[in-house]
Amino acid sequence: MQLFTLLRRFISLLLLAILTNGCQWQENTPTSLEKIRDSGVLRVGTLNNQLSYYIGAEGPTGLDYELAQTFAKKLGVKLEITAMFTLSELFPALERGDIDIIAAGLTVTPDRLQGYHPAPAYYYASQIVVYKKGQRRPRNLDELAQNNKRLAVVKGSSHEQKLKLIRTTHPTLKWQSIPESDINDLLIKVATGELDYTVADSVDVALLQRIHPDIAIALELTQDEPVSWFVKQSGNDSLYALMIEFFGQMKKNGTMTLLEEKYFGHIDQFDYVDTRAFLRAVNTTLPQWEALFKQYANGFDWRLLAALSYQESHWDPQAISPTGVRGMMMLTLPTAESVGVTNRLDPEQSIRGGSEYLRKMIARVPDSVEEHEKVWFALASYNVGFGHLMDARRLTKAQGGNPDTWVDVKQRLPLLGQRKYYIQSRYGYARGNEALNYVEGIRRYYQSIIGYERAHSRQFESDNLKIVDGLQTITPTPSPPSIIVE
Repeated sequence: MQLFTLLRRFISLLLLAILTNGCQWQENTPTSLEKIRDSGVLRVGTLNNQLSYYIGAEGPTGLDYELAQTFAKKLGVKLEITAMFTLSELFPALERGDIDIIAAGLTVTPDRLQGYHPAPAYYYASQIVVYKKGQRRPRNLDELAQNNKRLAVVKGSSHEQKLKLIRTTHPTLKWQSIPESDINDLLIKVATGELDYTVADSVDVALLQRIHPDIAIALELTQDEPVSWFVKQSGNDSLYALMIEFFGQMKKNGTMTLLEEKYFGHIDQFDYVDTRAFLRAVNTTLPQWEALFKQYANGFDWRLLAALSYQESHWDPQAISPTGVRGMMMLTLPTAESVGVTNRLDPEQSIRGGSEYLRKMIARVPDSVEEHEKVWFALASYNVGFGHLMDARRLTKAQGGNPDTWVDVKQRLPLLGQRKYYIQSRYGYARGNEALNYVEGIRRYYQSIIGYERAHSRQFESDNLKIVDGLQTITPTPSPPSIIVE
């Protein structure tokens, strides 16, 4: 009996020790947020494309890249960006623990809610079917399901999931699901006629139309859907909670609005004929003047200077307007004299003078304006005059907007042409709508030149590109992907 009592007490003590050690082990296991802070590095997986992340003139850039930089600063750690070329790599990397966050402009879908937390949406996009302009357009789902045209989507994408849902009511719908692919590749194949249709997010289509204007919209499959970052679900959601707080702050303090304007503000309008003409000029005319734009960029991105020149003269050194402006940069006589240009029809003098004048305009923009937005204010004053620009800023403030953000001021520029507003302004009537179109046109041309260069560049042909504090590491490209037929 005594032996039994001792044995029972021993077992109880043993169980207590096991439970205590187990609790201590659980308590000592660091959370995902603690691991990031302990390592000093936030590892973010993204896609190497025109919106999330790419190498720009001044190094890494992109909407998700800028957001990730800000989030890393909030955590007090360095940022490590792993830029992938295919969607199929992202969630497995997150599952393995190779990355901490996916920041790649992905929509929230039921499948992605299984095991992953989406951050608050930072923009919205609809899913649309696209086709090549001039080819047969499917006008509804019935036509899409009944024809025998080639429809392809990226395997594992939200677009594939949508088509599977549609097939429950349209059983004849067929498509190809392509692994190890990118939506831009499929959009380009539609533009070149290799594919008849694909499904893409509205924002991606609008951006790519600037360099592939033959991409046209057939029909919309969804309303606007939330686009979010993703983290892995865990027993401790401290990282997820901090992401919710982060995006809330970004929206509240206006930073998100500024970033949306920076990356989306130029895509509201699309002119097929103008885009085709511009791309022809980029291919045939721009190479003749590229060296001069680079020579006189003087700290500007030369492609911005080239976009300004195209807006002014379509890169015609002999251009002359009825109002007396002339040359590559269409300088007025007083402006030319102020920057030392003696012959406005000399392309080198004109480009040098236009660059110097733009620099002077930027210097006049108040320092309260963010550095990367000053150029849009300067371009507006280049077109409409500095006094009218200041009138637009004063009107913006009077109406409760922010006079230091282009997204607010550009909404008021057209009002300077309306009597009830310009009679109250210091400088009177102005063609503000023309100034707005002028600036937004330059922004579109600028982004199109960047997109054209990226589309024709072979700088990064790797499967994986890793950026740590601006330093890049490239790994070899895998073999070509296979195609799976649904």
